[in-house]
Amino acid sequence: MKLYELAHVLRSKNSGPFAVTLDVLFDDPAIYEKVKAGGRITPESVAALYGITADKITDFAWFDAGLGVKITYLRSTSSGTVGDRDVYGAQQHAPLMTVEIPD
Repeated sequence: MKLYELAHVLRSKNSGPFAVTLDVLFDDPAIYEKVKAGGRITPESVAALYGITADKITDFAWFDAGLGVKITYLRSTSSGTVGDRDVYGAQQHAPLMTVEIPD
């Protein structure tokens, strides 16, 4: 299945003017554990999806109590400057949506 079919919330938002945060939250502990153990969501895989190097990912944390993962990466251009295509960072979760999660 694709990640968007399993996640209860899949969103992105600014994490200050120079970074974007991705949140993936689940409402079922079994699905959360399946995705976490599946190895498809890693700093390296996220970097590849976003066309950045893994060192641009500043935070990557699975949060068991909240059934989610939070990923923060540096923006290529700061929010609201010339060349910025998403001032709020609100549409940056799309590449994560189609990640295939093994059964």
